[in-house]
Amino acid sequence: MTLESLQSGLREEEEASSLQEIRYMAHLLFSNPISAIGAVGVLALLFVAIFAPYIITHDPFAIKLSDKFLPPSREHLFGTDHLGRDVFSRVIWGSRISLTVGFITLLESSIVGTLIGLVSGFKGGIVDSIMMRITDIFLAFPSIVLALAVAAALGRGLTSVMVALGITWWPLYARLIRGQTLSIREEQYIEVARLSGASNIRIMFRHVLPNCIAPLVVQVSMDMGFTILAAASMGFLGIGAQPPSPEWGLMCAIGSRYFLQQWWVSTFPGLAIFLSVMAFNLLGDGMRDVLDPRLRRG
Repeated sequence: MTLESLQSGLREEEEASSLQEIRYMAHLLFSNPISAIGAVGVLALLFVAIFAPYIITHDPFAIKLSDKFLPPSREHLFGTDHLGRDVFSRVIWGSRISLTVGFITLLESSIVGTLIGLVSGFKGGIVDSIMMRITDIFLAFPSIVLALAVAAALGRGLTSVMVALGITWWPLYARLIRGQTLSIREEQYIEVARLSGASNIRIMFRHVLPNCIAPLVVQVSMDMGFTILAAASMGFLGIGAQPPSPEWGLMCAIGSRYFLQQWWVSTFPGLAIFLSVMAFNLLGDGMRDVLDPRLRRG
């Protein structure tokens, strides 16, 4: 047997093993009714956001004052707002905005937090002390208060919201990855890698980081809902998205002025926020159980 055929066989075995691992994780996720509901909810939200142009029934930005404050009907499933815009179409289109803000915020914060936590936990000593004291400064402020202050300083808009939330969230990931790194760096295979001549950078990214992915995925899946809620809160306060954006928090803020008579204007975007946050929280709980080694051994 040639070396090439042996390597090819090993690659095929690894691919088959990875596929089997994914199937087993999916089985664990959907075998729990609670996590299955969360997974289905998240998939439905992603489907709506991706295919929003084909789901909406009206132009979400079209103003028609003659149709303002129409109640829910067959023509306008969620009614219309104060400018005659279709609330259903705006809620559907708003899913794109909320998911975009959540994904970008968690991407930037998880990358920054992971790098800081990885270096801090692996290096230790004075490097760890300095980085963790900086992290403690950010954690000393309530997250929403810090995000509001940063967003107000940067100016109104979705870009300011994403930057502000990224600054608020990265310390959580730094703490999480640092704790994982402190534990992993004491394992025997790390010492073997050092003795084999591997550099610190290779050890961190080849041996330590892959073993931090599981808790990172769980944390991100749970934080996604809170990020959507935080962005909606900032939109409600007028710091986030600005008119005519169909952002859910902004829609709730506008609809709150007419809630007693035209309840549908703010109720449906509020339900969208509630269901999205609930779906991601349930999915996060399910992911935590799936990636728990003690559960998987059972």
